Amino acid sequence: MAASGEAPIRLLFISDAWRPQVNGVVRTLEAVAGSLREAGDAVEVIGPDRFRSLPMPFYPEIRLALRPGRDIPRMVEEAAPTHLHIATEGPLGLAARRLCLQRGWQFTTSFHTRFAEYVEARTRIPASLTWAWLRRFHRPAGATFAATATLREELTTRGFRHILAWTRGVDLALFRREGRRDAWDGLARPIWLHAGRVAVEKNIEAFLRLDLPGTKVVVGDGPRRPALQAAFPDAHFAGWRHGEALADAYRSADVLVFPSRTDTFGLVMLEAMACGTPVAGFPVMGPRDVVGEGGAVDEDLSRACHLALEVPREAALAVARRHSWEAAARMLRDGLVPMRV
Repeated sequence: MAASGEAPIRLLFISDAWRPQVNGVVRTLEAVAGSLREAGDAVEVIGPDRFRSLPMPFYPEIRLALRPGRDIPRMVEEAAPTHLHIATEGPLGLAARRLCLQRGWQFTTSFHTRFAEYVEARTRIPASLTWAWLRRFHRPAGATFAATATLREELTTRGFRHILAWTRGVDLALFRREGRRDAWDGLARPIWLHAGRVAVEKNIEAFLRLDLPGTKVVVGDGPRRPALQAAFPDAHFAGWRHGEALADAYRSADVLVFPSRTDTFGLVMLEAMACGTPVAGFPVMGPRDVVGEGGAVDEDLSRACHLALEVPREAALAVARRHSWEAAARMLRDGLVPMRV
C-alpha cells in the first residue's frame, strides 16, 4: 500500500487459485488486494475464471486454465502492471513465468502450499522430485514470499533463495467475539470444530478418531466428505459456511481442531481465535507458528484438545488481534520488485 510520498503501483497477481474456489490462497489474495486498493494502488488478478478450464485431478472443484500461454501475453500487456506477482505454480503460473523470462521482466512468487506432500499422498510420486521442480520454478524470482518462520527455514534448507516474509491477517470486523452463538444449538457440548476443505491432506481422520466428549463438527466440503461421513456417523457435517454464518460457526464452538500436518499457515485458526475460540493442533508448521497462547499444540492431539478447552477465550482473541490484512499487504508491497529496470 502506498505510504505517504510513495507513488502508487500497478500490481498484477497471476494465480491458478481464484474465485469461485474457497481456500486460503484465494482469501489471502482478495484481502491483500483490497487493502492495497484502499491505499491507492491498482491491483488486478488474472485467474482461471478468464479461461477455458478443466477440473484438476483429485480436486474437481478446482479448475485449471487450458492452454493459457496463448492469451497471457495480451492480458499482461493490457493490464500494464509495474509489478507482477506469480502466486501459484499451476498452468497460469507457468505461463506467466515463461513470459517474464522471455521478455526479461522481473517478478516475485509466493509459496502457499506443501504441494510436494500433496502429490505424494495421491500419486506416490516421491516428494523429493516435486520439491526439485518447485525449486526450479521459484529460482528466477526476485523474491519468494512465505508466511511463517518455520516455512522460510524449510525453504532455505531445501535450497530456495531470496525468501521474504509475507504474513497473513484476519478480518476483525467479520470475525469477532460479539454476535450470535447459536450455530450448534441442540448438539451436545463441548463442540469440537474443524473448518476447511474436506481433503486427504487435511488429516481430518486424526480429529474424527479422537475419543472426545460432546460433538465433533466439520464445516466445509471436499472429496473426502462422503467417505468420512460414512466412517464417522456420529460427527456432524455442516457443509460450507460463509460470512456471518461462518463467524457464528466459530463463535459457537468450544475449540477449533486443526489436525493438518501439511498446511503452511491455516487462516481458519486466526479466524477462530478472532471469534474467541481457542485452537488445538499438532506442533508442526502452521499451528506452531500461529497458535501461541491462543490454544494448545501437542503430538497427542487429544491432549491438545483438552488443554485448548481450558484456554480463556480472551487469550485466543488477543492472538488474532496481532494480525491485520493491512500489515500483510504492506509486507508484500515492500518486497515486490519492479518488472522493468
